[in-house]
Amino acid sequence: MRLFRHDRDFIIALDRNELMSSRMSGSEMALATMTCDRFAGRKKPYLLIGGYGMGFTLRAALAALGKDARITVAELVPEIIAWARGPMNELAAGCLDDPRVDLVLGDVGALIASCTGSYDAILLDVDNGPDGLTCEDNAQLYTKQGLRAARLALKPGGILAVWSATKDPAFTARLGRAGFEVEELGVRARSNGKGPMHVIWFAKASA
Repeated sequence: MRLFRHDRDFIIALDRNELMSSRMSGSEMALATMTCDRFAGRKKPYLLIGGYGMGFTLRAALAALGKDARITVAELVPEIIAWARGPMNELAAGCLDDPRVDLVLGDVGALIASCTGSYDAILLDVDNGPDGLTCEDNAQLYTKQGLRAARLALKPGGILAVWSATKDPAFTARLGRAGFEVEELGVRARSNGKGPMHVIWFAKASA
């Protein structure tokens, strides 16, 4: 995994795959804002964000939530956090130091498996879609067993939100079979409504 910079823009790439770019933040921000809209009104909401990336999802969640919220961010790749605190410090805008945030350098899947009825929402943006591109172990998150673990980790009516660069009808069906009420939305990559169309699944656990 490597970090590239051109003027004020950043790109993180794995081999020849561009994983994320600071020029395309709209759908990552929507992952947070649209999720928070779906559980608005809950007291002391607790979110788990899988994958810090460039922090767009975390910053949008912090802006949308009140002072009583808690957010755990699980990031598997230490370099991502080192870049956030180093060359991308200005872009991070202090979000990792917000008192509402707990940072865990580790596997989000392990956190999900260790909890029952804990989270109001789990937001996953650890790959370019429901597969294990950045880490083979991530593929477990999107299996029948992984989705069942996510459902158990959510509070009644909680939301599992999954970001993807492309559609995946098989994953949509798998969410339904795992007992979720599934909503699939297309969201433009850029915050100005332009760029490629990305996909976010909002899967609601039974109340």
